[in-house]
Amino acid sequence: MVGLRDSRRVKVSGLHRARTILKWLWRTAKRNRSTFSFAGNNITITAFAFAFMLDGPVAAGLFMIMGVIVLLPLSSDPLQAIPRSRLRIWPLEIRERRLLRLISPWLNPMTWIVLALLLWKRVSMGIVVLAAGILVTGFLTSAKATGRGSIWRAIPRFPSPLNHLIRKNLREMLSTLDFCCGGLIAIAGLLWRAGGLLPPAAFFPMTIVSMLAISTCALTLFGLDGAAGMTRYRLMPLRGWQVLIAKDVAFLVMAFILALPLSIPGALGAAFMALAVGHKASVGSPRHQARWRFQAGPSVGDALFQIIPMTMAGAAVVYETPFALLPCIALWAGSLWWFGREIDRTWY
Repeated sequence: MVGLRDSRRVKVSGLHRARTILKWLWRTAKRNRSTFSFAGNNITITAFAFAFMLDGPVAAGLFMIMGVIVLLPLSSDPLQAIPRSRLRIWPLEIRERRLLRLISPWLNPMTWIVLALLLWKRVSMGIVVLAAGILVTGFLTSAKATGRGSIWRAIPRFPSPLNHLIRKNLREMLSTLDFCCGGLIAIAGLLWRAGGLLPPAAFFPMTIVSMLAISTCALTLFGLDGAAGMTRYRLMPLRGWQVLIAKDVAFLVMAFILALPLSIPGALGAAFMALAVGHKASVGSPRHQARWRFQAGPSVGDALFQIIPMTMAGAAVVYETPFALLPCIALWAGSLWWFGREIDRTWY
């Protein structure tokens, strides 16, 4: 009789532990979903501009790309929110771990979406397969991200005393959904160009769209550093322009990567102008940002003040003369010097 009571007590205790963990995972997943936002992002403003003033199909394509990119992190495994080292030392029985593994995927909204599409007879099987592919990709990439190997180790070294700072900034910028959006546009351009479906006249338009996709990062250069990162900048024996140029080099490298299958001169002109304008918002009104999310700019006015000059600069370099890149570099250098002084004056 005593043994029966003990076994029931252990069973109830095990279920209570699993229920507590699932409740915590649900709160974490809900909090993560609330962090997804397109507000203040330049590519969102561009898509709305295409929708209302220019070309509706292009806007639909941009919205579809952003939607797919958002669905990927939403499809991550909720159980990956628990560090593996901590999960291994928790006093959980094998059946409790199996229960967590079985129930945790249902905390993911994409699992319910795939199930609903599968039960909805009016939806084609191709859409169901696409949604299931996004779900599986999200699960696999989230599991790989917590493994021992890290793709960031493949970032090459820069021949500069600022090598580690540049690499750190590049890792931050590559871990934004803005870069993922620009990367999908660049990959589409590469495939169309390889298949002979992309005329030369379309190279620059696709280039400027990919640059607009990452341009919000130039408005929020210090957004991913956090309070601890800002404190470290103040302790480093660096001048303000050195801190800024480490950010700018990382942004230019990212822009160059996206422009490889398209128009490199036009991308550089737009990137230099995006940085020249973005220094003001980055230094004057830094905003906290999150990784694997779309970056949010300070305001629509700042976004438009950046979008228009960078589009004009890229067009001048491509359609007028490559020497138009020189004024872009000069404006960027002047902005670097001016706002580097602002950092020296206000931070130290």
